Amino acid sequence: MAVELNHTIVPSRDKVVSSTFLADVLGLPKPTPSGHFMAIELANGVSLDYDDRDQVVPAHYAFLVSEAEFDAVFARVRAQGITYYADPGHTKPGQIREHHGRGFYFSDPDGHNMEVLTRSSTG
Repeated sequence: MAVELNHTIVPSRDKVVSSTFLADVLGLPKPTPSGHFMAIELANGVSLDYDDRDQVVPAHYAFLVSEAEFDAVFARVRAQGITYYADPGHTKPGQIREHHGRGFYFSDPDGHNMEVLTRSSTG
């Protein structure tokens, strides 16, 4: 039996604001309502289903992109003045990681640690 991740729920203080923020940064279509969630569809068939919560515990979400997509996402992050880091602990601001592919981290409006990378850490 093949097992695939279908969707995950992303807790947020404002599901419209947070889902729109990420869709804009990643250059994806605007989020769409899915039940009471706001859903972002990813290329591999997984959806991020944003849900309003009173309390949000930040989590980590990583997005694998091509080199060209990385450049486009990185340009949008810089144009929007979003602080980015070369490391998951956010100790190297204004830098990107360039070993084992390129990558960087940034926080979304709810404090989730978002990562954009060009090469999977498992492959």
